[in-house]
Parts: sequence; C-alpha cells; structure tokens
Amino acid sequence: MPAQSKRPNFLLIMTDQQRADHLGADGNPIVRTPNLDQLASGGWRADRMYVATPVCMPNRASILTGRYPSAHGARHNGIALSTDATTFVDMLRVTGYSTALVGKAHFQNMTNLPPSWPVRAEDRLVREAFRAPAGRYDQELKEKWLADDAFELDYPFYGFETVDLVDDHSDEVHGHYLRWLRSNHPQVAQLAGRQQAVPTPEYELSRFGQAWRTRVPEELYPTAYIADRACAKLRAFSSSDRPFFLQVSFPDPHHPFTPPGRYWNMYMPDDVSLPASFHHPEPMPPHLRWLLDRRANGKDAKHTPALFACSEREAREAIALNYGSITNIDDRVGQIMDTLEDAKLLDNTVVIFTSDHGDYLGDHRLMLKGPIHYQGLIRVPFIWKDPAGVAGARSSDALFSSIDIAPTILDRAGVTRFNGMQGECMLPVMLGRKESVRENLLLEEENQRVILGFQGRTRCRTLMNRRYRLTIYDGVQWGELYDLQEDPLEFRNCWDDSAYAGTRAAMMESLTRSMLYHVDTSPYPSALA
Repeated sequence: MPAQSKRPNFLLIMTDQQRADHLGADGNPIVRTPNLDQLASGGWRADRMYVATPVCMPNRASILTGRYPSAHGARHNGIALSTDATTFVDMLRVTGYSTALVGKAHFQNMTNLPPSWPVRAEDRLVREAFRAPAGRYDQELKEKWLADDAFELDYPFYGFETVDLVDDHSDEVHGHYLRWLRSNHPQVAQLAGRQQAVPTPEYELSRFGQAWRTRVPEELYPTAYIADRACAKLRAFSSSDRPFFLQVSFPDPHHPFTPPGRYWNMYMPDDVSLPASFHHPEPMPPHLRWLLDRRANGKDAKHTPALFACSEREAREAIALNYGSITNIDDRVGQIMDTLEDAKLLDNTVVIFTSDHGDYLGDHRLMLKGPIHYQGLIRVPFIWKDPAGVAGARSSDALFSSIDIAPTILDRAGVTRFNGMQGECMLPVMLGRKESVRENLLLEEENQRVILGFQGRTRCRTLMNRRYRLTIYDGVQWGELYDLQEDPLEFRNCWDDSAYAGTRAAMMESLTRSMLYHVDTSPYPSALA
C-alpha cells in the first residue's frame, strides 16, 4: 500500500435540514447521537454557525463557493449554480486531490420543474438577450434519471470527479441509488413511496403527506446506501497516494419524515418536549400572525414544502420522527468513522460535520422552513475534527457563516483561495489566535413564493451580532429586532421600542455596510458569451 500523502484528507459529512440543537453535543437530552457527540468531544465546535441563507440550493452553493447567493447567482431554489462557477472542490482537484461526492448534491434543480440558469427569472430581457451559461442544467432532474438508465452527470461535476447521486428526500429519492436499488433489489424498489407505506392513521402528519412509515428496510434505505458507498470510497482512497476530499451528503432528516424500520418508533411523540418557544405570546410580528390566522381560518396548506402553523401534536410527531432520522444517520456516521480508522486514514483526515439549514419543528408554532429567521432555522451544527488538534478552546460562540467553510478547508489544505471568495477562515479561532473573525454576520433570503401577507415574493436581509438580530423585508416599513441576550426565544420584537431606537439605527447602518462590503468585487468578464 502506498504511503499516505502528508497533505490532509477531508471528509465532509452533511445532513439536510438539521437544527444545531438536535445533537447531544449541543445539549439535547433526548436525541441519541453518540458518534457525532464523540466527534465533537475530540474536535472543535462552532456554537454559532449560521447559514448564508436558510434555503437548500443557494446555501449548498454558498458552501461550495464561499460566496453569498447574491454573488454566486443561485439566489433561491430553482436557479442552478452556474457550471462556470469556481468551487473550493475545483481548487482541491486541480492541486492534486481526489474529489468525490456521495449523496445529495442539489446544485441544480432536482425536481421535474424546468431549471433556471443563474439570472433572475423575472429578467425577461436579459434572458432573451443572452444565452444561458455554457453547460448542462438538466443533470439532477428527476425525470431524466427515471427515464434513462444511461443518464449521467458531466464530470467533473462542480469539481467532483465522481458522484454517487442520491437526490430528493424521504424514500422517494432518485439518482444512482434508485438505479442501484432497481437493479439489485427490484422488489424493494416497488415498496418506496407514500402510496406503498405502512398505514399510520394515528399520525396527523401522515394525513397530508409530511410523514409515512416506509416499507424500505433499514439496510436498503438511502441513508444506508450512502454510508456503504462512502465506506467503499474510503477503502479505495486508502490505496492511493493522492489526498482526497469526500463529501457525504445525507438527504435526511429533511421532510417528509420517513425514518425506516426501528427508527420510526424509536422516539414517540408523547415522549418528546415541545420547543420552549411554541406558545408565542402577544403581540406577534405580522408574518407569524398571518400564518396562525390562516390555520385558524382553515386556509393553511400543510401538504406543500412551504412553512405552516402547526398543532402541538403535529410538532411532537415531527420532532420524534426527526430524531429517528438523526439517530439513523448517527449510526451510519459510526460506520463511516470505523471504516476511516480501519483504512488507516484517521490520522491524516480532517472530519467536518454540518447541515445546510435548520427547521422550525414547532418553534413559534411553525413547521418546516421559510423566510422568518428564528434561531432554529438559521443556526446549524458545525464540528471540525482535525488530526493536528486545536490549540484553543474546544468550542466557540463567535459568529460564523457557511461561507466560511470553503476558505477554511482551502487554507488547511495549503491551497490558494480563488478570487471572489467572501468567507473568513475559521482556523485562527480554532487555534486560539483570535476570538472571532467578524463583528456582524449577514444572512440573505429570496423566496420563490408569495406568502406571509407580502405583496410579492419575499425578500429579506438579516444582520446578527453577538447580542441582536435585525431583519428587514422588502416592500414593508416594519422589521424585526430581537435582544437575544434578554430574549433568547425571540418573543419581543423591539423594532418600535424607543428604548432600542439607538440599537436599531446602529444595526441598520451595520447592515447597510455589510451588504455593501459583500457586493461581488470579482472581475467582470471581458466579453459577453
């Protein structure tokens, strides 16, 4: 076996839609995550890791590029990341790394809706004047994968030399997994989906398609397939003298909630606690009131991917099933870590764990995700386990963003950052050289839907500092200002409180300066294609 390169390997493990506080390492007393907790105890944890935007596609693109959605162009779901975009995986690959992705990608549209290239859908004149960027934007489309067993990605795919694709959610995923399942276990492939599920009339969520008890067994469920393929990749990497970057991306615990086998009833709804913020006191901000009024009037839509106001029972069910999916993932993380050790790769591999965004799961009586930036949605887990160790504390409450992941990996690999990166390297804080990398943290969001009582598609910006969260919305005069030190549950909106007028003015100025600072300054192309 060739000797391993001294350049560090990287294993990035990602979940989909997991809150930071749904880990034992973050203080959750119910969910069982012993393997991730062990990873955290031997590594470093960012207690205030926030997303660049709490939406799947744009934040995954931000993790890849180290850039905000307003800079990389994939501003909301349905707008593909340009195939011309430079990613940190590209930089690792061209400097000698083997690069692979196992699991969910979601850099392009994965549903059967037509993909959009990285210009605004409403910019009709732009779309007519210029051709779409070079490259294929149908590579993750479900209909393509279902219709043609020879359908494949173009490699390198955003820097990844190989991909074992598992797109979409629950047991209805597609890509290489479904192709494998149909070929090797055709009878099981027929068992997937809501229509084939075990009846669970006792679950409110199953009545409108947000949960079902899958008949796909644990060992053939997408989570197991991803772990098995990841372990096979690690064993292959162990016989190479090239360093590697492997991203292992689980589609769970994202809704619909379908934890397989024993994980379905591992946690029971009556045994989990409601979030402390479930009962939001009066007065309420307008968008929250809008959602609660729609539920009271019977106009809420609980069968779509959009956020909705939930009952106590619905919240408890979602939390319990979410916990089951997380423990399933944790068991598979243990399998991956055992393989890493057995392959003698552990001593030279940086292991990273995070998620693309959170989920309300009952916070303020809300379910799923949307453009209301409560902490459960925008704060995600982040663990960095480095064989070189860390010189500072084992955790930090400094402000970090998902755009910081790319420059941190490149700096740790000794690879030059590419022009246009907007994130900050976290290593100085890990090494105890700095207390923080920023005073203020920006979040962006542009939503696809006209919801929450706004006149058009929701567009908002949030600024966080150590004490406050401020959020403004396009087209309205009201906003949100929360004193997280005095009001960690974000019950009291101080936007119109005269005692906070100075704070509001200072935060608005900081938000303006942060938005200006993060305007893309990378060179314009010399000519339009």
